[in-house]
Amino acid sequence: MAIHPLWTDDYWLLIVQLYQKSPAGVKSEYSRPVVDLALELHIPPKTLQEQMVALEEHATPSLQRLWDTYAENPRRLARDVKRLRQMAGFGLGNAFYSGMDMTLPFEHDYLPIDAEQKLTPVMLTIILSLYFQLMTNTMVSETPEVQDMARLLGLKPEEVVDVLKIYQTFDPILKREPLPHSPLNDEAKQVWQRYSNEAPEVLTTTVERLKEYFKGCA
Repeated sequence: MAIHPLWTDDYWLLIVQLYQKSPAGVKSEYSRPVVDLALELHIPPKTLQEQMVALEEHATPSLQRLWDTYAENPRRLARDVKRLRQMAGFGLGNAFYSGMDMTLPFEHDYLPIDAEQKLTPVMLTIILSLYFQLMTNTMVSETPEVQDMARLLGLKPEEVVDVLKIYQTFDPILKREPLPHSPLNDEAKQVWQRYSNEAPEVLTTTVERLKEYFKGCA
C-alpha cells in the first residue's frame, strides 16, 4: 500500500484513538471522525481507513507494540495524542509545498464553497439526490422531505430550497432562466454535470455513503 507523502509514524497514535472511538473498530472512510481527521492532516480518508485495517491486523511488530502500549491505557493515549497535537507544525505538512495548490479533491468536497456560507459540495450532492425525488411544486420549505434534509445537513429548510431552485435552472425540461455566476451556482453546476448523465444508482450509492458524515449529528 502506497503511503501518502504527508504521513508520519507519529500519526499512528491518532489511528489508535480513532479505532477505539465508540463503537471500537475500523470506521468507514465517509464517517465524520475519519473525514474530520483527514481534513486535519490533509490525508485522504481512504488512507486513514487502510491504516486502521493495518492496526486491527497488527500487521507489523511495531504495530503490535503500539497496540500493546496503548490499547488498554486510554489515559496515556489521550495524553500522548494531546502532546502530538501541540507539536509545532502538526497538521501543516502541506506548508512544505508553499506556493502550490495542494488541496485534495476530498478536502474541496467537505469544505465550505466560500466564506459567506456553510454549504459544501458534499451537501450540494446530497441535495441533488432530493431534487430527483421531488416534483417541482413540492420544492418548498413546508415539504417534509425538505425539512428532513435540512435537519440532516444542519441547514434551514429555506437554504435547501434555494439549492433546489438553482438545480431547476440546469434542468433542460424546466427551461428556467440561468442565474448569475456565483461560487454557489458554479459549484452546483459542476455537481449537476457530474451526476446528471450518470445512471441514477451512481448518485444514490454516492449519497448514501456521504450521508454517513452527517448521521448522528442532526
